[in-house]
Amino acid sequence: MADAKTDHQIPYVNLAAQSEEQFDDLMQIIGQVLKQGAFVGGQKVAEFEEKVADYCGASQVIALNSGTDALMLAMLVAGVGRGDEVITPPNSFIASTAAIVHIGARPVFVDVLPDQNIDPDKIEAAITPHTRAIMPVHLTGRVCQMDRIIEIADRHGLEIIEDAAQSFGSAYDGRMSGRFGRFGCFSAHPLKNLNALGDAGFIVTDDEAAAQRIRRLRNHGMSDRVTVAEWGLVSRMDVLQAAVLTYRLQKLPDVIERRRNNAALYRKLLRHADLFVPDCAPKEFNTFHTFVIQVQSRDELQKHLAARGIKTTIHYPIPIHLQPAAKDLGHGQGDFPVTERQAQEILTLPINQHIDESDIKAVAREILSFLNEGSANDKISA
Repeated sequence: MADAKTDHQIPYVNLAAQSEEQFDDLMQIIGQVLKQGAFVGGQKVAEFEEKVADYCGASQVIALNSGTDALMLAMLVAGVGRGDEVITPPNSFIASTAAIVHIGARPVFVDVLPDQNIDPDKIEAAITPHTRAIMPVHLTGRVCQMDRIIEIADRHGLEIIEDAAQSFGSAYDGRMSGRFGRFGCFSAHPLKNLNALGDAGFIVTDDEAAAQRIRRLRNHGMSDRVTVAEWGLVSRMDVLQAAVLTYRLQKLPDVIERRRNNAALYRKLLRHADLFVPDCAPKEFNTFHTFVIQVQSRDELQKHLAARGIKTTIHYPIPIHLQPAAKDLGHGQGDFPVTERQAQEILTLPINQHIDESDIKAVAREILSFLNEGSANDKISA
């Protein structure tokens, strides 16, 4: 294996580059918010909601302070509560399962496909008289096989609440992420493709009555300034985040195009390597929030890349059902074998929109070098 480092560090994410690229515009936005002196609610938040509704083709968007709250409020308004069960995969970020637990329901896990998304063939066996909803998670920016999930949900009278946190702008069979179930729940965390300067999230829906109730619940359950119609919480998106997101929404098509181009180059360079490389199926429009390969000796490969200045990460090394917090759910090693095997093999490569072609080639060369695929490695020019 080659010992030479790359001539510079290749970061996994590069938020500093995004900030530098947008610095003057962001400073102007921040200045406008400060001058207006309105920091919670109002016209800027409403404008963001309207822009997202136009982008998604939804009649209602509710801006919130996180994707986790989006999931909780969507389930609450859908009538999911204590004693109910929600079917979801165990390989997501912890927030999806935590949201189910926090509203008093029970998460029921279903194993996943090779592409890391929930396996529709295994959903029906998990349905019981207590099942109230299915929460598919569009992991990595790839939308789940929603045509099959919708058919199952319709047949059993179940709600679909999409955890679309990683997939804003993605689509399946021409239909946008978040538009398959009653509610699509999104995160705008700084690491997302559409990203705020802090925590933020939102819900898209066509259910006007539900949207009205969620707007009330996000503001202490108040129907006006003096009347509390029901017990709510504080989950408002602040004005600064709304203003930044409205600005960045205009730039999102370019962000998505860059990420998809980066993914296509990775796929081309690694297509013959002895590892799993995420593809785009004919029905999929993947925005590549992450680019996750699966490879044996993952930990060794990650160390090999790190020694050469290439930063990677793992989404996620411990499945939810094996987390200490999930002990009361009664699961153990071997319950979800595909998820557990993937947790040992998945590795997320840098794919952010600021990585350049030469860096992607450097990453691919080092992966091929580690795998001792010299002839393929020789074909990658600098």
